[in-house]
Amino acid sequence: MSLACFALILSAFTLLAYHFPFFRFVLDNVEGGFNTVRIVASLAILMLAANYFFYYLVLRPCRMAGKILLAILFVCNAVCFYFITSFDTLVTSHMMGNVFNTRYSEASGFFSWTLILDILLLGIVPVVYLFLQKIEYGSWKRYLANTGGALGICVLMALINMGNWPWIDRNSSTLGSLLMPWSYTVNSIRWWNSEHNKNRKEIPLPDATIASDRKDVCVLIIGESARRANFSLYDYERKTNPLLEKDSVTALRAESAATYTTAGVKAILEHQKSGKLYEILPNYLHRAGVDVIWRTTNWGEPPVHIEKYLTLDSLRARYPEADSQYDGILIEGLGEDIRKSKADKVFIVLHTSTSHGPMYYSKYPKEFEVFTPVCTTVEMSKADPQELMNAYDNTIVYTDRLVHDVIETLRGLPDRRSCVMFVSDHGESLGEGNLYMHGVPMSLAPKVQTEIPFIVWTSDKTMHVNPELEATQYHVFHSVLDFLDIDSPIYNPEFDIFRSN
Repeated sequence: MSLACFALILSAFTLLAYHFPFFRFVLDNVEGGFNTVRIVASLAILMLAANYFFYYLVLRPCRMAGKILLAILFVCNAVCFYFITSFDTLVTSHMMGNVFNTRYSEASGFFSWTLILDILLLGIVPVVYLFLQKIEYGSWKRYLANTGGALGICVLMALINMGNWPWIDRNSSTLGSLLMPWSYTVNSIRWWNSEHNKNRKEIPLPDATIASDRKDVCVLIIGESARRANFSLYDYERKTNPLLEKDSVTALRAESAATYTTAGVKAILEHQKSGKLYEILPNYLHRAGVDVIWRTTNWGEPPVHIEKYLTLDSLRARYPEADSQYDGILIEGLGEDIRKSKADKVFIVLHTSTSHGPMYYSKYPKEFEVFTPVCTTVEMSKADPQELMNAYDNTIVYTDRLVHDVIETLRGLPDRRSCVMFVSDHGESLGEGNLYMHGVPMSLAPKVQTEIPFIVWTSDKTMHVNPELEATQYHVFHSVLDFLDIDSPIYNPEFDIFRSN
């Protein structure tokens, strides 16, 4: 087969096999009539020509190496198609950052028969054809003519759609995120470039000092994918917080700074909104002389520079008899650690993973399965909506128990003035607007992905918190400084939940 014919077949397959979500979005967002036909036809021809140009460009000079590269792209296309169609994912640079920061234990939760079928039919089958087909590569003159012709068609389609450029520009972010293989390749490069350009060395904050010798302990619990809408503390009709409702907590309405973990956790731990990497709260307090303990079953936090950093593996080794399948291991021996501390000030971070999807049903012990039946499939778009909601609500019931147990632990330490803050990194979509999980760009994100709980308990009744306060994740830093009585030049009372009354 001639290279021209072969590249055209591959391009047509790419257009038809992977771009149903792309054209569905176009049809859903144009007004109709002849202009709709013109936009759809022009985009189809443009994509056909662009992919033809790329395949011809790669295969003629690279040959076998080119086939290997295209084989990798076809498999990646199949995987990407699965996530777009199953979870309505938008493949942005932030989403690719999530991919590169995901561990196997989390990624394995997405495995399903549909994923395997998509990889086989849309990935492996074209790869087999790619390597079996013999190609007549032709002359360099023909190579230049074909690639030049493909570029000419791309330019022509752009000129024909001059009047539609405002619409395309307005929707470029979504259109680009559904375009394969460009969505994940270009956005991977964008993400790696942004990471490379970041100042990974922390910018130190002005020195802080401990202003009193009063014995204080503050526990910050960072929730994972816990959306405010499903907490009965915020008037949800289901009793998902039966214990906290009796614990005299204050439930503040808060907004997340992002819809993905790395940015959400960073916002919780930094003193102000910034694209730079300033010294984060645990590092800052540790440097000031506070006894800081970090326990985590999750990941994605900025660099933590303390001595007592305990991962899930560390906790398993330390507490071999504890059930390490759930986040309850985070509070195993917590009271003992506080009692052993010789420091006046103790700050503890518990980074949970309780409400992370799609396997919500696996995130809590069986006794917390209050709402039934539950969804047990990772293909959320095919799940029964009520079963999906039941499984997620059970994770909130378990979260209620975890936060309550931390409060009870601190109540058992009357020699220390105590505080607990529970703040989620972001919210979660459970099918509303055909969206699932999280990670949608902030400009497009629904409220359920940004409206988060900010729950506060303290043993000191003089530390008043205004329940009407509209909080942010940036309130955590300054509120912890205030509670632990830390003097710092960067303290901002406007972001202190105990002062913003």
